[in-house]
Amino acid sequence: MNKPSQTDYKSSTSEILLKLNAIKLSPNKPFIWASGWKSPIYCDNRIILSHPKSRSSITNFFVEIIKDKYPSVDIIAGVATGAIGIGMLVAQKLNLPFIYVRPEPKKHGRKNQIEGEVTKDKNVVVIEDLISTGKSSLNAVKALREEQLNVLGMLAIFNYGFKISNENFNNENVQLHTLSNYSDLLKKALQTNYISENDILTLENWNKNPEKWG
Repeated sequence: MNKPSQTDYKSSTSEILLKLNAIKLSPNKPFIWASGWKSPIYCDNRIILSHPKSRSSITNFFVEIIKDKYPSVDIIAGVATGAIGIGMLVAQKLNLPFIYVRPEPKKHGRKNQIEGEVTKDKNVVVIEDLISTGKSSLNAVKALREEQLNVLGMLAIFNYGFKISNENFNNENVQLHTLSNYSDLLKKALQTNYISENDILTLENWNKNPEKWG
């Protein structure tokens, strides 16, 4: 069997996200994010975990990228909480140890921020479900590096493609690979008649300046 191309990953993942309503597009009735931003898109990739065939596809896409880009990986790390499930599936498929990273250390017990067995100087690939500004994802990378782990790169299911996130990842010298992104999602949504040509301009304008849109 031929290995899926990057285009196949993006197209197939976008189709999965739209089909399962893991991502919803609503240019005329925007959602309100926790940050207070108005947005024509809402993303909840955890829905994928409830669908065996789809979660298997996403897992396999991640595994193929890791085998291709990071053959020296020793550990898979998931970013809590959204990427714990899919991260474990990736680790299982690769027969590798799994750890996960909390947003901050626990306030009780061992007060861990990283859960699982941590061995310094090991090579880690980080699994994330969603990239917005990238700050919470890069916070996980910082925690791993502080424990003297070597972060090879990060893989995520979906990336909004904000300019600020690209800057943040570049500033922290972290390689990012995503299965799908905003522009690829719009292409698939238009192709499958999920949205119309009239919706595209609204959706593209939001992505250029999401904080002030609407």
